[in-house]
Amino acid sequence: MLRWTVVVFGAWCSQAFGQGIYTCVDAKGRRLTSDRPILECIDREQKELSSSGITRRRIGPSLTADEQALEDEKARKIQAEQFRINEEKRRDRALLSRYPNKTVHDKERAIALTQIDDVMATAKLGAVELSEQRKSLEAELEFYKNDPTKIPPRLKRSLEENANNQATQKRFVDGQIAEKKRINDRFDEELARLKVLWAQLATPATRVAPAPSGAPVPLPNS
Repeated sequence: MLRWTVVVFGAWCSQAFGQGIYTCVDAKGRRLTSDRPILECIDREQKELSSSGITRRRIGPSLTADEQALEDEKARKIQAEQFRINEEKRRDRALLSRYPNKTVHDKERAIALTQIDDVMATAKLGAVELSEQRKSLEAELEFYKNDPTKIPPRLKRSLEENANNQATQKRFVDGQIAEKKRINDRFDEELARLKVLWAQLATPATRVAPAPSGAPVPLPNS
């Protein structure tokens, strides 16, 4: 600890030392004076005085390694918060630029949802075809219900492929349903923020109050 104090004090002196008088009150309550920064007051504020006794500047206490780490962490949090605020402002500007009013926002939502609906409609047609194919295969399977050992390998493969395709189709449709919900949630979240931003833009600027009745009205320059 002593070595650390000496190192810090040396660096501190190199920054603080000047032609002046240094004074402070140490931990024991003693007022100390020196022609250079005072080691006993490294952990507290010192004053640098001119030869006439006027305070030139105040020198803050030197920080230990732990204190410096805390200060660095505090600065990091402040910087991170400022970055978050700047990012939020940037996103707000981008939102307003893309959606100047609710009509534009509603239109883009409708386009995005229509694209999902078109994909789902095609997928559902495929599901209907697979269902019809399944009925045909099961009808053929009826011929072998009394002796399943005679089921042709081709029919077994077709039944298995149909089952796999139906499962794949269902997963795809479920994924599109989830995607549609995600799109709606995103537009709902955007709309909630946009309503605030639009309201701020619509708020009229503060007007200057009119002059009191009877007050002289300034004439335009001739």
